[in-house]
Amino acid sequence: MLRNIGVPLAHSLIAYNALLRGLNKLILNDKKINDDLENNWAVVSEAIQTILRREAYPDPYEVLKELTRTNEEITLDDIHNFIDSLTVTDAVKSELKSITPHNYRGIIEF
Repeated sequence: MLRNIGVPLAHSLIAYNALLRGLNKLILNDKKINDDLENNWAVVSEAIQTILRREAYPDPYEVLKELTRTNEEITLDDIHNFIDSLTVTDAVKSELKSITPHNYRGIIEF
């Protein structure tokens, strides 16, 4: 049984090395990535919803749906105006306003 392990492991090693060679050839366009993030403020809505759930805000999904389910681009001003309209403490508003598309990675630490 053990003699059958060598070939799959060798093929896996060859594949991993080929993958690494390919990844090392990639050139990232940092300016384009940053521009895309700056033009897509809707990505922070998940973080806002998570914090509103933590604060026991009523129906955070429904409240955010009104903001994000439009055919219009969501901007920084839209997000900040939305946050200002919430009935939460100033500390929570400040926390929400500190979230940007550039610093939100899908993880909220409480």
